[in-house]
Amino acid sequence: MPKDVMANFQLFQPTDMDNALEVVERYGEDSWIMAGGQDSLDWFKDRAKQPGAVVDINGIDELKGIKETADGIEIGALTTLTEVIENSVIKEKYGVLSEAASNVASPQIRNVGTIGGNISQDARCWYYRYGLDCYRAGGNTCYADTPEGIDREHCLFGADRCVAVSPSDTAPALVVLDAQVVIVNADGEKTVPIEEFFIGPDIDITRMTILQPGDILKAIKIPTTWAGARFYFEKEADRNVWDFALVNIASAMKVKGDTITDIRMAIGGVECVPKRMSVVEGVVKGGARNEETAGLAAGSASRGATALNYNHFKVPLMENLVKRAIRES
Repeated sequence: MPKDVMANFQLFQPTDMDNALEVVERYGEDSWIMAGGQDSLDWFKDRAKQPGAVVDINGIDELKGIKETADGIEIGALTTLTEVIENSVIKEKYGVLSEAASNVASPQIRNVGTIGGNISQDARCWYYRYGLDCYRAGGNTCYADTPEGIDREHCLFGADRCVAVSPSDTAPALVVLDAQVVIVNADGEKTVPIEEFFIGPDIDITRMTILQPGDILKAIKIPTTWAGARFYFEKEADRNVWDFALVNIASAMKVKGDTITDIRMAIGGVECVPKRMSVVEGVVKGGARNEETAGLAAGSASRGATALNYNHFKVPLMENLVKRAIRES
């Protein structure tokens, strides 16, 4: 079939959650939720995804906006990345998320793309995106993980047949903020810790998140736990705009005097999920905030890493980002 020509589908544009849930329940696995459309339209044009029903949820106002709550903030899944960047509460109390969102793609995409879409997007592996029958697409091989495969963007950790990585810039920031996601379906509503939202190929090789057919991501909740902490975010990519991270890092640190009393750190671009750097946290917590601690943290960051043919550079890159996060937070 030709590329850049979408297959036919039925388009639904509900204006409330009840109607949206009815449609996705009716069509099941043949339905596709579309928010900002930045990821969806690529899939449709390449004919790699051909749903029978596309449910455009942009008309559902309850999925939009940012509000303060008694224990933090709640961000509607359809809130644009630009709105996240410009929100005064996020900038003041949860600045790592604002910084991460500002590193996504380009201003044009951030004006349309949503926070929910950014954390829910599918793998960006070239082979998978092109429509080849890899493991993730239901086949029996990983084209990236072969002697001839181009795998410089792929994982250092957690490979299990598939070596694709989490492409989201905002996901590591939400992990360090200890966020939760709210998911709705015909059976009701549930709230899930953000780290449980993302899943690796060892759990389900066909998905990047726990979202099932019939599920709609409603909101993201961020508690006050890390409000006002020392934050750090950095993204390394081939281009400054319109590109996915080779490696990105987010950290939240609490310091008393010269002592790091608590820390959360997560890295993207190195595993199929945003990688929580628990080993680094254990090394750093209780230590002095100095160059020695930064060096120890960097040295522990790559424990368990297994480089592929062309991504060895990610190991020192990741170590240097960890060092800078400790030193410059």
